Amino acid sequence: MISANNNIKHKLIIQVLYSTGLRVSELQSLRIDDIDFNRRSVFVRCGKGKKDRITVISQTVLNNIGKYLLEYKPIKYLFEGYEASQKLSTRSLQKVISCSAKMAGIRKGVSPHSLRHSFATHLLENNVNLRYIQSMLGHARLETTQIYTRVAINKFSDITDLL
Repeated sequence: MISANNNIKHKLIIQVLYSTGLRVSELQSLRIDDIDFNRRSVFVRCGKGKKDRITVISQTVLNNIGKYLLEYKPIKYLFEGYEASQKLSTRSLQKVISCSAKMAGIRKGVSPHSLRHSFATHLLENNVNLRYIQSMLGHARLETTQIYTRVAINKFSDITDLL
């Protein structure tokens, strides 16, 4: 989806959603100063349940954010709408994802939340502790995060025979 898209802003939206596990509303509210380039982290203000949290972000994505900031010069939010200092609409974000999926030849329905699921599943497949994943996703209950253990079934083949 990323390489199929030519728009730097659209590519970056996909990259940020995938590399942080943010919800759409959290991405809309993401301020430039919520990104800690030194610690490779993102501060999520008032996520679901009005809770703050911190999540990770890829160094590659941070580098791309730097380039994006130079070109687009947003004022307040990382991704602004047509008017400066205004949040990008939910519908615009959804269209970026669905159009990018079509350009990439993906026939399945893809939503911004699909990228959040991919983030969590890939962390789990890379042996990241479930409690850390819970914290990064902002889940109040571990049971909610444990749903991803059912999705990450391809790791079963990596389990060695105990005998």
